[in-house]
Amino acid sequence: MAHDRPILRILQWILITTGVVLIGFWAGSRLQGRIGGRSDIERFERARAVAGASTPSSTGLGLPIELPVDTSLWAEGRIEEYEESLDHEFEAPLAILRIPKIDLEVAVLAGTTELVLNRGVGHITGTPLPGEPGNVGIAGHRDGYFRGLKDIAEGDVIQVDTLTGGSNYTITEIWIVEPPDVWVLEPTETPSLTLVTCYPFYFAGSAPQRFIVRAERVES
Repeated sequence: MAHDRPILRILQWILITTGVVLIGFWAGSRLQGRIGGRSDIERFERARAVAGASTPSSTGLGLPIELPVDTSLWAEGRIEEYEESLDHEFEAPLAILRIPKIDLEVAVLAGTTELVLNRGVGHITGTPLPGEPGNVGIAGHRDGYFRGLKDIAEGDVIQVDTLTGGSNYTITEIWIVEPPDVWVLEPTETPSLTLVTCYPFYFAGSAPQRFIVRAERVES
C-alpha cells in the first residue's frame, strides 16, 4: 500500500488548493460588493465637492460621517443581485442616507427600478428630491439595505446629505400599511422623509404589506 501514499498526498494537495481557491473567490466577491458600495458614496462626495457644498450637518451633531454596511442580515439572493448590479453604471447618487442606530450608510439613487434597489435605495418619483421641502419618499428592499429598519424606533435620527448640504430628521411615526395606502407619500407642510419597504421583513415570497417610517426634519 506504500505506493498509494504519493497518490493520497496529491489528492490532499488538490483538495486543499481547491478549498483555498473557492474561499478566495467568495472573499473577493464580498470585497467587490463593499468596494462598489463605497464607490457610489465616493462619486457622491466628488460631485458634492464640485457643487461646493458645506460640511454635512451630521458633523455638528456628532454623528459619524461614514458607517460600515453590515450585510449579515441580507438574504443571499439579494447579496448576489447587488453584486450583479456592480456591472452597471449609475449616475452620481442624489444623496447619502445614514441611520447611525442601525449602522446604515447607503447611496440614494434616482428611481425605484429593481436594478436601482439592488444597488442602493431609490428616490420615489413624484416626491420632492432629497433636501427639498415637502415629503421626500425613499424606497429600499426589506432583505437588503432596509432590513435594519426592523430595529428602529420613534426618536431615532436619520441624516441625509445632498450636494448642497445636510439635513437631520427625527423619526416621528412608524406604520404598517397595505400597498394601496399611498397616502403616506402625500405632501406635508413640515419637511419630512418617508422610508418605504415591504413587510414582514422575513416573509417568504412577495411580502403583502408595507413598512413605513416617517421622520421630520430637525432645524439646526
